[in-house]
Amino acid sequence: MKYDVLQIVGAIMMALFTQGAIRLLIDHDNRGLLGWLPAGFWALLCVYAVVIAAGAILTSWSHTHAKALGRR
Repeated sequence: MKYDVLQIVGAIMMALFTQGAIRLLIDHDNRGLLGWLPAGFWALLCVYAVVIAAGAILTSWSHTHAKALGRR
């Protein structure tokens, strides 16, 4: 069950932060969920990319572990 929850959390992270990164690319002043960070455009875009990658890794890792347990 915990791997299913982690997979959902990773997918939500990817969806939300990808939307924020696209929003930042289109409108440089709209900083999205990470607007509280005191960083410039490129630094904020890199943070978005790292969080998106972390969500993808979390989703993949949890899916692999759930599959190993016979849940997939």
